[in-house]
Amino acid sequence: MMRFSLLTLFPELLRPWTSEALLGKAAAKGLLSFDVLDMRDFAGNKHRKVDDTPYGGGAGMVIRADVVERAVASVGKVDELILLTPAGTPFSQRMAEELSTRSHLAVLCGRYEGFDARVEVMVTREVSIGDFVMMGGEAAAACLVEAVARLRPGVIGDEESHHQDSFSSGLLDYPEYTRPAVWQDQTVPEVLLSGNHALIERWRRDEALTRTLRRRPDLLRSAELTPQDSALLISLGVTLGEIESWGAPPPPPPKRRRR
Repeated sequence: MMRFSLLTLFPELLRPWTSEALLGKAAAKGLLSFDVLDMRDFAGNKHRKVDDTPYGGGAGMVIRADVVERAVASVGKVDELILLTPAGTPFSQRMAEELSTRSHLAVLCGRYEGFDARVEVMVTREVSIGDFVMMGGEAAAACLVEAVARLRPGVIGDEESHHQDSFSSGLLDYPEYTRPAVWQDQTVPEVLLSGNHALIERWRRDEALTRTLRRRPDLLRSAELTPQDSALLISLGVTLGEIESWGAPPPPPPKRRRR
């Protein structure tokens, strides 16, 4: 079982998220466990006040370090204590895969002007889900929990799909189709109806490469590419110099014609 401890000032924002859909089913099966803790319970005063004005002046309120310390102590030993902050390391599929190997994650969700900076010495890592600012960390925590939890055995039905996900292979995912075969004059690609699994796999790889080049070309710099991939990318306008700068293998040499 993997345990998540989510520390927040608004627990009702997260409780429905952890009790419904696949997360709720996984919890019912004993695959996941969720503790959603209200940090106000650790305020240490009758008014349940967790924040105070910032030293040096300025707008807003800051969540106190001693409150966080008591809240974190209540969850026991953790493998990772994660602080969600715009200043953190960008969250990625690779990080999700790494975190999915842990047994107990605790996540701090900030509000107002954030946490007293001394909280940073308590955490094992600081994480950002993007270059933007929200009103609190609960939505970011939900993103992190879903991305990590779905990688645990048994949480989703088809674990093979992990390997086909966008970013798991270093590329965006290929396009998917289902019935009806014709919809508003748009038809399913013929190769998908052929039954030729080798051709289908090659088509899917080519489509993933094409999508990634058009939408997220930055991902190609770190993707694991084959010579056949390099050949396709060159046919789509990528230069051999770019292929070489990514550390990708060159395309296969052209076949010699028989005389």
